[in-house]
Amino acid sequence: MLDHLPLWLLIVVFVASGAVIWVAGVQLSKSTDAIDDRLHLGSALGGLIVLAVATNLPEIAITVTAAASGSVEVAVGNILGGIALQTVVIVILDRFGRRKKEAPPLTFRAASLTLVVEALSVVAILAVVVAGTQLPKGLDVLRLTPQAVLIVVLWIIGLLLVRRAGSHLPWHENGNAPGATPHRSGHRTRSSAGHHDSVSEGQRKRGLGRTLAVFAAAALATLVAGFFLEQSGDAASGQLGLSGLLFGATVLALATSLPEISTGLQAIRQGDDNLAISDIFGGNAFLPVLFLLAGLISGKAVLPVAKSGDIYLTAIAALLTAIYAIGLLFRPRRRVLGMGVDSLAVLIAYLLGIGGLIAVTG
Repeated sequence: MLDHLPLWLLIVVFVASGAVIWVAGVQLSKSTDAIDDRLHLGSALGGLIVLAVATNLPEIAITVTAAASGSVEVAVGNILGGIALQTVVIVILDRFGRRKKEAPPLTFRAASLTLVVEALSVVAILAVVVAGTQLPKGLDVLRLTPQAVLIVVLWIIGLLLVRRAGSHLPWHENGNAPGATPHRSGHRTRSSAGHHDSVSEGQRKRGLGRTLAVFAAAALATLVAGFFLEQSGDAASGQLGLSGLLFGATVLALATSLPEISTGLQAIRQGDDNLAISDIFGGNAFLPVLFLLAGLISGKAVLPVAKSGDIYLTAIAALLTAIYAIGLLFRPRRRVLGMGVDSLAVLIAYLLGIGGLIAVTG
């Protein structure tokens, strides 16, 4: 719808939309934390559902629009193209999200077996995505395909496992690593020496109705800005002659990841390192669930239309998630170039993966 606009105006729309998403993301983080505190939702409903869904509203808007117009290939590319880069957001949070200059890396501070469970849930869902792309297109009943249904089932199982892990794990100190950021089960920050509750006094005094209104307004702003971000970015890439898949997996994916960056940095400032990582893993686990929505809207089997580049990016996303799962277990204390060793490994793997994507897409 924006193809007729000149390039300079498309860039203005793109940047302005990104700015709106950034500001709205901060409010989403603050209001979600306040809602969690008042309603006692815990991480499974807070970090993994409420905030994960809200910060992925740009992707939801793009998926619904593409599926309604019958462009299921765009929906698939939008979902799978962004997961790898959203994992790289943890690199940004690790590099720039320090409350103290001498603070250890993010995966050391946020170490928790619950986060490892979340990471493994993402890897399991991505494995089903890759397998689902190989099934024939005719396997659908009432617009439901087995792979899309299985992804939703795995997502729900993952939520239940995370909820279980947040309340009890048969490990030393209930799965919490010594020296990690103090937090209650479910990744809520608790008060202790040198730490503050993630919900400020002003947020505590604010009524639940007003908090929900702020959340709804921020979510709506994210949704609308995400739509214009995708439209202006797609039109600009076409005028510049850039590959749609490459642009979507890099520039557009980074722009639509602005909610995760802003909410992650805000969560770290509030002392909730765990929520910063949980939001990324939760969002990555949720995104493939949109295949079910895209199939219901379009009436087509969605995953079988995935291109080789989409499948390639899915494998890269699984690899990056596995690296962070290992980092959460080994908890490296050393920083290289201002980030943890695991974040450096993820960044290198992603850059090499983009080089491979260029080869895959020609």
